[in-house]
Amino acid sequence: MSDVPVYAIVNLHITDAATYRQYEKGFFPLLKKYGGEFITYDDAAFTLEGIAPRTGRMIIFKFPSEAQACAWYADPEYQALSEHRRAGTRLEFLTMVRGLPAR
Repeated sequence: MSDVPVYAIVNLHITDAATYRQYEKGFFPLLKKYGGEFITYDDAAFTLEGIAPRTGRMIIFKFPSEAQACAWYADPEYQALSEHRRAGTRLEFLTMVRGLPAR
């Protein structure tokens, strides 16, 4: 299944906007380094059924494969950068969802 895309779904609450902006500035170049693609974010997502995420921002981005997603997350440069996210947000979840194989 190495040829299926992987989607990252993130829910976080920004607690320190200036610190989080430091994360955002470095995020996009690292995302592109691993073939990632930003899809969207929403600060006011709504839930039709079930338990809604507590609060904050929902973010969706995509990688061409699980291997690329894991390499991005394990990258020491990303891990160093993510300290700004950790300091400036309360993360509810960062979840990877595998896409469907080509038909």
